[in-house]
Amino acid sequence: MRIVFFGTPEFATPPLLALVGEGHDVVAVVTQPDKPRGRSRSTLDPSPVKKIALAESIPVLQPERPRGPEFEAAMRELAPDISIVVAYGHILPREIIELPRLGTLNIHASLLPEYRGAAPIQAAIRDGAVETGVTIMQMVPALDAGPVILALRTPIEADETAGELQLRLAELGAEALIEALVLIGVGKAVATPQNDALATYAAKIVREDARLPLSAPSDRVARLIRAYDPKPGGWTTLKGLEVRFFGAQDVPERAGAVGEVLEAADSGLLVACGEGAVRISDVHPAGQKRLAAAQWVRGRGVQVGARFE
Repeated sequence: MRIVFFGTPEFATPPLLALVGEGHDVVAVVTQPDKPRGRSRSTLDPSPVKKIALAESIPVLQPERPRGPEFEAAMRELAPDISIVVAYGHILPREIIELPRLGTLNIHASLLPEYRGAAPIQAAIRDGAVETGVTIMQMVPALDAGPVILALRTPIEADETAGELQLRLAELGAEALIEALVLIGVGKAVATPQNDALATYAAKIVREDARLPLSAPSDRVARLIRAYDPKPGGWTTLKGLEVRFFGAQDVPERAGAVGEVLEAADSGLLVACGEGAVRISDVHPAGQKRLAAAQWVRGRGVQVGARFE
């Protein structure tokens, strides 16, 4: 089976490595253009997926947008039997989705139709879901709405961050993809339409979404901190300057004025919420690097009685 793989970030690397490891014929990788970095912006960083493709001697395509006559001609020349999309970062037009004879598969990090959209992992933790998973679906020209080929489930662990869950789901997605390709190869894959009436959405996270509502109950604040760890980081302010919180634990038995620092010690920060409090193990103050809350305390970054807003 000739495969064209679309993907860009770290989340897409386990599925690509699984395809290579299983001996599938990956004829090309499509990934986003290299990103400039550094003050001069003169150094270009390849995507994690591109790095693997180069290491495996797989041809790489990096269009600004995956559309237009030139890109479509390149795809036709590759003559894929199937395309696979994993966190590529661009919407594919119908003609590219339908070009392979077996269509295009997508790995989505939720149990569809729950959490369609750009941020399903963060949304599941934010909402207090106890279970999530990955879905292999047949792509259609609508947001995460295609029929489901296969879904694998996994529990969300207590105190698990979005970054930790993403690592697990990337590996689970690789496992599900290989299983789905086996089913397709032997003609036993069944594409089950989604129930659109049950669909929920997880929109792309913007900075203001990650502002922490400290007046909320502590369990919700702790979930939000975990949902936005490591990026963009749940944040609040101290004396008008932004501080991001990480490593939150719910401490429902403690209480104080909203945002008040109840403890500032080697055990971290204890910050009062609308109900209860959250213990913070790491912080990222404005203008500094991420560091242990205890280290920030020792540097007199914050003291008991201070108020986050």
